Amino acid sequence: MKIQNPFAQHSFFLFLFLFFTACDSGPRVIEAEATTVGISESSIPAFESVPDVTFNHPPSNSMEHEVKVEEILNTEKYSYLRVKEAEEEFWIAISKREIAVGDTYIYKGGLLKKNFFSREFDRVFETVYLVSNIRKKFNPKEKSGKSEVADKIVASKALPDLTVEKIAPDAGAISLAKLFSDKSAYGGQTIKVTGKCVKVNPKIMNRNWIHIQDGSGENLDLTVTTAENIPLGAIVSLEGKIALDKDFGAGYRYDIIMEEAVLR
Repeated sequence: MKIQNPFAQHSFFLFLFLFFTACDSGPRVIEAEATTVGISESSIPAFESVPDVTFNHPPSNSMEHEVKVEEILNTEKYSYLRVKEAEEEFWIAISKREIAVGDTYIYKGGLLKKNFFSREFDRVFETVYLVSNIRKKFNPKEKSGKSEVADKIVASKALPDLTVEKIAPDAGAISLAKLFSDKSAYGGQTIKVTGKCVKVNPKIMNRNWIHIQDGSGENLDLTVTTAENIPLGAIVSLEGKIALDKDFGAGYRYDIIMEEAVLR
């Protein structure tokens, strides 16, 4: 029967809302609406909008998920990763970046999308989790050149040598001398740098604050904020966004700083 009276129609929907609310007073699982076949990848919401909370996510109830990458499918904007956590395998989608099969990553949160169709791969992902807060698990024994002294740190627990000789930038990285000589050109840009970690201030404002130097110029020291756990004395390559004249308050003000950096 069609309801003609506006007040009666309003009361009818209010009744439905109260009825379903009363029937479902338990915790709610938030998930994205199912994406039907034919919707392109542009329908994925911006990764910056993915909330930093845990949803109905297998197999762990903890806030952090540690996963090993089993398979990678790259598109123009995103990387689809088939990952394994404990004995469970599932797919996650992240903003496109360099990922290697076998690497271990840690992330929080995730937005579930069901029956998501990818035109580029002509396949339907039954479930895929959109993830924004993800970082590579730091391996202090990795022999990739990212940490030349990490083994000594682990073995001796002694304070490492913080003397900084000139360090050659990794592929795609720029020297601190180049960065500091033309700060305005890099403001707001995402760049990669290589250097030695000479100072660590962990867990301040929900991030780690490190200082790196590369010996490319006198007294050149770049402050970096990151979720990565980087040991003192490690030589690392980091990629992050450069901010100028950044004021966090409480005396934390920087002419130049790299934010949300990840290991590369």
